[in-house]
Order: sequence, then C-alpha cells, then structure tokens
Amino acid sequence: MIDLHCHILAGIDDGAKNSGDTLTMLKSAVEEGITVITASPHHNPEYHNERPLILEKVKEAQKIIAENQLPIQILPGQEVRAYGDLIEDYQAGKLVTSADNTNYMLIEFPSNHVPGYANQLFYNMKLQGLQPILVHPERNTEIIEQPDKLYDFVNQGILTQITASSITGHFGKKIQKFSFQIMEHNLTHFIASDAHNITSRAFKMKAAFKLVENEYGLRAARNFKHNAEEVIANQPIYTKTPTPIKTKKFLGLF
Repeated sequence: MIDLHCHILAGIDDGAKNSGDTLTMLKSAVEEGITVITASPHHNPEYHNERPLILEKVKEAQKIIAENQLPIQILPGQEVRAYGDLIEDYQAGKLVTSADNTNYMLIEFPSNHVPGYANQLFYNMKLQGLQPILVHPERNTEIIEQPDKLYDFVNQGILTQITASSITGHFGKKIQKFSFQIMEHNLTHFIASDAHNITSRAFKMKAAFKLVENEYGLRAARNFKHNAEEVIANQPIYTKTPTPIKTKKFLGLF
C-alpha cells in the first residue's frame, strides 16, 4: 500500500519534530501495511520547504529506514499551498512533484475557502504538463457548503485525494458523511493518511480501507490503491465519470 501524503520528515513542518518521531511514524506505517510513503511536507506561508531541503530530509529518513531494517520506502514529495507564483517556482526547481519524477503534484487550498484563481492555476499547471491532485477537499469549508465547486474541478480533469482519518470519522461525523458522498459521486481518486504523528493525526489507512471495502466492495478499495501505484509509476489515472452531489433544501433554502 502506498501513502501519497504524509508529514514524516523531521523538523520542517508540523509533522515529525525529530528523527525519533520519524522512526516512530515509520514503524506505525509498517504496521498499517504501508510499503511506500511519498513524504509531503508543507510548502506554504508558514513552512517554506523547497526541493533541496526536502531531498536532504528524505535522505535522512532513508538512513533511518536502513539502520532499522524497516520494510518500507520513502520518496520525495510536497504539499503545495496554491499560490500565484507556483508555476514560476516549479520552473525554477523549487517545488517537488510526487516521487520527484512524476507529473503529479499535491495542491492544498486554505481550509476555509477556494481561491478565486484556482481554475486558472490548474489550467496553467496542465499547460506545464503537471497533473494537480487537490488534497483533502472534504475538509474545505467552502467545498462542504458548495460541493458543485468540487464537481467542476473533477469534471475539468483535476484529481483529488481524501484523508483516511476523514473516512474513519476522526474529523467528525459531518466530514465523514461528506467523504462518503464524495466517493459515491466519483469525486475522488486517492486515499492517503496526511499523518503528522501516531496520536492525534495518525495514519488510519488500514481502518479507512476496511470501511471502504465494507461499504463499496473490494474492487473500490483496490482501485484507490492502484491509483496511488500509478502516481508513483507516473502513469495516467483512468477515472470514472463524476456526478454532482445534490444539496438538500430546507424551508426553501440550501
């Protein structure tokens, strides 16, 4: 099993604080059945992690894996907050795609809204040969309130990734229910941990995939896992036709 989104690199964002935390998370990932992690430290106004530092930190994590003989692989990645100069910084070699040699890039929105320039940014990314993967849309306030925005992105060829802990209910029943709606309407393509530690923001991958399997069958769970494998191999993702999530009216209001 491949985890495309994980804050496991030591001391560079709000994930693992030191090498001990990295080792603890790696051991937990192995117990979850994860064989490959694409490390994805934040790149946003608070954490300015660029490619050279990420590659250095990945080597440190790989050394920890070797010293402890863990059956897991770690690859470079990045969780990039959407911003105006993204294309220019990518061209300058500052940004990292998933596995550092693919066309796939994790893109994050602010938690409470969808940037007005998002469509243009995604269009420009695609012109550069980049395939955006919008991460944790199920936790974005504006998308929760206006799910058609997510449908429009996916209908235009944007891929999305939901969080394992959202599926298991860690972020509350409302987000859990919305996560299942997103899956039912073919509006997501990956499940990843977005793990920051092994307590408050743990992996939850095994539990999430068990819920998906119970709700939608083994094939659905396998499809999510297969899509993650295709990202690492830099192969195209074949998607199902998305459908809009219908919002219920209450007393004439949405």
